[in-house]
Formats: sequence, C-alpha cells, structure tokens
Amino acid sequence: MRFINHPVLCNYYVTYRCNASCGFCDIWEKPSPYVTLENVHENLRDLKKLGVRVIDFTGGEPLLHRQLPEFLALAKQLGFTTTVTTNALLYPKNAEKLKGLIDMLHFSLDSPVPEEHNASRGVNCFEHVMQSVERAKQLGERPDILFTVHSGNMHQIEQVYRDFAQPHNLMLILNPIFSYNQVGTELTETDLDRLSQWGNKKQVYLNKAFITLRKNGGNHIADPLCKAASTTLVISPENKLMLPCYHLGLEEFAIDGTLFNLYQSDKVKKQIALEGRHAGCEGCTVNCYFMPSFHVEWSKYLWHSLPSTLKYVWEKGTWKSALR
Repeated sequence: MRFINHPVLCNYYVTYRCNASCGFCDIWEKPSPYVTLENVHENLRDLKKLGVRVIDFTGGEPLLHRQLPEFLALAKQLGFTTTVTTNALLYPKNAEKLKGLIDMLHFSLDSPVPEEHNASRGVNCFEHVMQSVERAKQLGERPDILFTVHSGNMHQIEQVYRDFAQPHNLMLILNPIFSYNQVGTELTETDLDRLSQWGNKKQVYLNKAFITLRKNGGNHIADPLCKAASTTLVISPENKLMLPCYHLGLEEFAIDGTLFNLYQSDKVKKQIALEGRHAGCEGCTVNCYFMPSFHVEWSKYLWHSLPSTLKYVWEKGTWKSALR
C-alpha cells in the first residue's frame, strides 16, 4: 500500500562529461552540454512544488560544472537536502566554495590499492581522494567513502573499512554493483551473503533491501517493485525530463520552464503508470531508483531498508535538515 504519492528525489544531471573513464559506467562516453543557472532556478522552483525533498546533482562528474556551488546554494535556500558524488579530482581546489552546501558528500573509492583504483577509473585519482578527505575534514565537512562492491574487490572491504573509514571517522557506503545496457555485472549469491555481514558494523551503510532485491531476482514486470517514474525525477543536461529513468530512458520531454505542469500531463502520467513494467525493467537492480521506491509503500523491502537508512541519517545528522 502506497503512503507517499509524490516524487521525493531528483537526479539532476548537470553534465554527462567526466574527467575519468570508469569501466562500469558509460555516461562519460556521451557528448553533453552543461545545464544553465536559469534552467536550474526554474526547475528547483517546480521540484519544490511537486514535493521533492532531495536533489542529487550528478553526472558525469558534477564538479566539472563551474556553477555547481550556485546550484547547491539555491537548492539549500529552497530547503532541499543536497547530495553530490565525485571522483575527487576537482574537489580540493573547489572545497572552499562547496563548504556547507552538500548534506551528503560522497568520494568514490574502488580499491584501497592506488594502482587498482586508478586503473578502475582510467585516470590517476587515488591521491586526490586522500587529499579530498583531508581537505573536507579541515573545513568541518563529513564526507562518505562510496565503495562500489563487485566480485573482484569484495575481499578489500575490510582494508577500506580499517584503513580509510575508521581512522577518518567516515561513513563507508557499500554500493552493490548493478548491470545495465551490458555495463557492469551482478553479484553472486555467495557475494551477497558475504556483503550482508557488513551491514551491522559501525560506520558502515549497507541497505539490506538491496541484498533482498538481488536474491529475489530484481524487479519483475509482472509485479513491479520499481517506482522510478513516480518517486524520482530525472533531468538531463539538455533540460529534458527523462522517463521512466535515466538508465532505460525511453522518452524525453523538453521542460521549457514548465516542469510542474509537464509532470502532471497525460503523457507523463502514461509513463508513470508503466513504471517497472517495461521489458527492460525485468531483473533491474539499479540502486538509485530502488532506494526511494522502497520508502513510499508498505512492504518487506521498506522494513529491510529502514534500519540502514535510520542509521545513516542519525550518524550523519541529516535528520536535522529533514526536520527543517
């Protein structure tokens, strides 16, 4: 039974451009413009009216957009919770401008071994992650380490936790890899069991519902779990609304300053009615759409997800911004 009937999250792609070339991602391969401040202002206004609470400024590499601090400041003024995930290459020189504007700041780390992390990212950025952690702490920020877990680095969780998260008092986010468009691979049953054991440790965030979802074969179009189109608005760098999600991207509608009305139009409602039911939705486990999907209706996935979510917002203090 659904108890939240409005979108709660916006994945705002400020650009698809990236200064890395990760093997488990294909976004960086796309040509892309940069979003404009005018469009961001219009869209944030309408997102507020639609009931959205969290804005994820993403990419590509979001720090490539020189006006990102302005976008974040505007979002904060409007009362949104903000989140940014970065490869950290540009964070040290932009840290001062970003101070106090990001509620959930994630630094991506793929391996505790510098050579392996750099190989995964296609660029030498390991030292930038380390520098970014130190710079963020100097400024009073509390970043997270985002560790995308796959079969090849499962054995390194202990080292990342011991050598990076604990000494710096950082939250370690364990992000199970997902596959889409023939990019990435899924975890095995054994991998999932090993990963699940980490969820109870202090300073570790692992959404147990992600484990349950994968063990149950992901989304099933006959009885869909995914609520991507009704919980999450995806805005492209071309200022288009993408439906039902970025990864499937079946339809794009030009926003043209009318996001509030567009989202309530018949053509968008048609896509919302089909969320999770397209052929390409079968078996899907894309984390960024299931996280909000788990939290809008009563189900076992809500109860599996809730403990880790409450743990994160309590340890990070983001519950304070939610109250505001």
